Amino acid sequence: MQDHNLQTNAIYLAWLVALVSTLGALFIGEVMGRTPCVLCWYQRIAMFPLALILGLACFRADHAVRHYVIPLALIGGLIALWHSLLFAGIIPEPIQPCERVGPSCSGEDQVLFDFLPLPYLSVFAFSAIIFLLSVPFGKRFS
Repeated sequence: MQDHNLQTNAIYLAWLVALVSTLGALFIGEVMGRTPCVLCWYQRIAMFPLALILGLACFRADHAVRHYVIPLALIGGLIALWHSLLFAGIIPEPIQPCERVGPSCSGEDQVLFDFLPLPYLSVFAFSAIIFLLSVPFGKRFS
């Protein structure tokens, strides 16, 4: 019974992370007027459905949600990691997809409040969702 409650709480927390991330991305784009770069769009494509899917899973108490949420979160997380490496300057400029099509992947528009890099926040959000839906569901060894 305790594992069941832990799993339910983990799903609620994962939904909260996805919901805050989705609302934050919408606020940054629509209210603050910052145009997302190409990689931000791909991360949004992965995150926005997570807010809906995890919300429905909370409503239905669906613990099997992790089987179809984790792959989507992994895809979004890998894109966010690539974006973070571009932002940090680890990946060289010639293979950056953003500047050719839209805003820069590593420009000052990618920083919130002058100290929070958006790509790093995205990596954190996807990682938190993956962690929350993995750890409490693991088998216990006694």
